[in-house]
Amino acid sequence: MRVLISGGGIGGPVLAIALRRAGVDAQVFEAHDGPATALGSHLGLAPNGLSVLDTLGLLDTVTAAASFPSDRIEFRSGTGRLLGTLDDGSSRQGEGLRTITITRGLLQTALAGEAAARGVPVAYGRRLVSHTDTGRGVRVAFADGTTAEGDVLVGADGIHSPVRRAMDPGAPEPAYTGLLNMGGRLPRGALPDTPEGTTRMVFGRRAFLGYQTGSDGALWFVNLPHPDQAAADTPPAGGWKNHVRGLFADEQPHVAAALEQAEETAFTPLGVYDIASLPRWTRGRVALLGDAAHAMSSSSGQGASQALEDALVLAMCLRDVPDPAGALRAYERIRRDRVERVVAEGRRRSAGKLATGRVQVFLRDLFLPVAFRVISRFDQHAWVFGHRVDFTDTVRVPAER
Repeated sequence: MRVLISGGGIGGPVLAIALRRAGVDAQVFEAHDGPATALGSHLGLAPNGLSVLDTLGLLDTVTAAASFPSDRIEFRSGTGRLLGTLDDGSSRQGEGLRTITITRGLLQTALAGEAAARGVPVAYGRRLVSHTDTGRGVRVAFADGTTAEGDVLVGADGIHSPVRRAMDPGAPEPAYTGLLNMGGRLPRGALPDTPEGTTRMVFGRRAFLGYQTGSDGALWFVNLPHPDQAAADTPPAGGWKNHVRGLFADEQPHVAAALEQAEETAFTPLGVYDIASLPRWTRGRVALLGDAAHAMSSSSGQGASQALEDALVLAMCLRDVPDPAGALRAYERIRRDRVERVVAEGRRRSAGKLATGRVQVFLRDLFLPVAFRVISRFDQHAWVFGHRVDFTDTVRVPAER
């Protein structure tokens, strides 16, 4: 069997590595000219995702590239009042499985290097434009005029997946959550130091700030409510940097001052999208993985980790189920319920960042300390972080609904 994978970001290389471990031939095709070292901001990898990397012998490489551990969150109001702290419990999940923060570019570079070291062919500059499921295989065409053929095609090509659009033209488009995201790095001392392993989240009246400091400075992000999902094309008067600084100027003047030191490019807004549910993740010999199948708000903290879980389960299905189309259907049935529950959780968390009216903000800040105490008491991260995929198991095909 030969598996063609469109997308060389996170899920694609890990799927190829897992397939190679399972004795299945795979090739990755990536639209960018390289592993996109500078692409994106930063993200979290939780114990459930780290355990996938551990299974495949990738954990040490990835953690070596990480910025810092991030297993504790401190929540503050826009006025600086402590609303609560949450320990995500990840340090108790197993050796090396403590939640980490890593820049997307360094993660993708590390995974691309591991794929190359393990003999996985990765073709860069190959933007997929169409595919044909012949029933006996899949033929794909690229923008440069080249083609490739295989037994299965997997779209690990992101939230605006070309594979998804071609596979199911009637599928719902990603939904804008009402938030814009931007972020980057700040020099050491620009923001007050955070305790070791702690991310500080600030629920401002007009925007949400998250940051964590380390020896080489701070990684930060801002979420701000905005009605226009294409806002990057229409910056406000004075530009995005001045606009964002102004959102914190009255409540958190030190934040506004710190953001003055950030690069202008860090204020390029990206809409935060999710896909609550797709009618199908597979059709015939074509399947979707990661954001292509189930984009989730960054507030979930699980986008990358769920893509890693997908990759391991899909590799197991292609290893154990003789019929390729049947293997893809089994993968979808195994993964769908869990993933959609995580998507819903991310959407719920995003909603708390949309409060801007004085009454809404007052009620939110009144309610959150109670909510955090409940979460801490009942360990409500356990169902997400404690999930494990055992690569030694044999896939038993779930019954079709």
